[in-house]
Amino acid sequence: MKCNNKQNFLGSMLVNEKVITREQLEKALQQQSIKGGMIGKTLVQLGYCSEDDITRVLASRAGVPFISMESFQVDPAAVATLSAEATRRYKALPVAFDGDKLIVAMQKPSDIMVMDDLRIMTGYDISPVVVPDTELEAAIEKYSRESMVVEPGEEESQLPEDFNADNVTSSERPAVQLVNMIMTQAVTAGASDVHIELYEKYMRVRFRIDGVLHDIMEPPRRMHASLVSRLKVMANLDIAERRIPQDGRMSLKIEGRMIDIRVASLPATFGERITMRLLDRSGKMLSLVDLGLEPDMLEKYRSLIRRPYGLVLVTGPTGSGKTSTLYASLDEVDRVGKNVITVEDPVEYRLDGMNQVQLNPKAGLTFASGLRSILRNDPDIIMVGEIRDMETARTAIEAAMTGHLVFSTLHTNDAPGAISRLLEMGVEPFLIASSLSCVVAQRLARTLCPNCKEPYELSRSELEKIPDFPLPQGEGKALLYRPKGCFRCSNTGYRGRFGVYEFLFADEKIYRMTLERKSAQEIKDAAVEGGMTTLRKNGLLKVMRGVTSLEEMLRVVL
Repeated sequence: MKCNNKQNFLGSMLVNEKVITREQLEKALQQQSIKGGMIGKTLVQLGYCSEDDITRVLASRAGVPFISMESFQVDPAAVATLSAEATRRYKALPVAFDGDKLIVAMQKPSDIMVMDDLRIMTGYDISPVVVPDTELEAAIEKYSRESMVVEPGEEESQLPEDFNADNVTSSERPAVQLVNMIMTQAVTAGASDVHIELYEKYMRVRFRIDGVLHDIMEPPRRMHASLVSRLKVMANLDIAERRIPQDGRMSLKIEGRMIDIRVASLPATFGERITMRLLDRSGKMLSLVDLGLEPDMLEKYRSLIRRPYGLVLVTGPTGSGKTSTLYASLDEVDRVGKNVITVEDPVEYRLDGMNQVQLNPKAGLTFASGLRSILRNDPDIIMVGEIRDMETARTAIEAAMTGHLVFSTLHTNDAPGAISRLLEMGVEPFLIASSLSCVVAQRLARTLCPNCKEPYELSRSELEKIPDFPLPQGEGKALLYRPKGCFRCSNTGYRGRFGVYEFLFADEKIYRMTLERKSAQEIKDAAVEGGMTTLRKNGLLKVMRGVTSLEEMLRVVL
């Protein structure tokens, strides 16, 4: 029986470390001489040891730490220090930082030439670790993906449909690699915003996912200047100006999807912070059904937006989904037989059969001036991105009174507050009362992960302490759900979001109270008596159904 010295050496090490017995080694060598292959794989196939066992012994003999990728938290900033091509060529994956050293999972940690090459390419001293071969191969496949970046300065209209910036030669630089890694991970995670912040001793990157910020990575502080410069170049900002805020835009092509990004820089105590708002141009636009409206509210709202005239307002704080509701509403109107025109800042979605106007304050195109121009273009349906001042409010209301269906948004806490807000702007009560059809107030709450949410019970006495909670009939307890966390939801306990709504339909009672300049609270009380479901009640109903947790709902709706 013949076998090479390397295989004898590995087998002897495993026997000496008491991982396998001498008899098991002899049987493995016999089978290996018949079927061929490596002795290590033969031992694993026979069930005498695991791949982890072999790797641990090799790591111990080489004096190199052993890690398992299944339990190790890979730092994307570390991955970004080495190009995907080099990662695959050297079978080496940077996984974390240890002070000024870069921890690299390697297949051959004893190869001095590879170590020198990695040190030169990354700019860090290398601290090697050993992982099982199959885990390393899977990790390299997972983390060594290049994002496709539209180069700065190229106009969107000039980009060919099959543009692929993998060919960009500058992608070998660590700052470019880190930008690509951050943006790819943000899009994959479904983030709406990316925050890059510098502090006295560290830098961090956070993503806003489902409305909540999460710490994602802490790249080395020394990479901040090159990272910010790269982003400012891509967004056509002045890289030499660090004393004043700047705003810019860029486009990235990631995983075959075109992403529009608004970039804002802000001088801070320890250095500039960058905030990026992501808009997936290829994302599916939601319909009214997708929004999660209650069936009776959906039917009533649909009948209202099919009227030929009236004012429909959607209210809520920034990031509450107002724009999605407006677009879902416009998607249901007749865009073939009617002239639909919008004025927006910015145009976030594109709908066929609709004329969309982008705000341009520098050129004098504001919501007020844009709305006046729209009225000279024979519109049937108008959407104004936001009512910010009395001029816009008055023009929108007068348009609704003269045979146009007008959609717009306001920043108020609830639906009745929209009437008070318009009165505060200086709009006459009779104009509001004559034009207003409906006010929709809304919030976005996180949906419990269906894979890991766990049930628990609350007694009736505990439920009675929660104002407006819909108490179950004749039951002593209520079954609710709370977040737990699993790999599918990145251990947050939540996946996705849904809408919480409050509909105020302008009936005769609301008409009279508006004319009498009643307060928002008085209007709300009257609307509740008339059957209006408040934001809080709608949210607690979703809690009872197990859609979200009580803690999440109380966070979103006071």
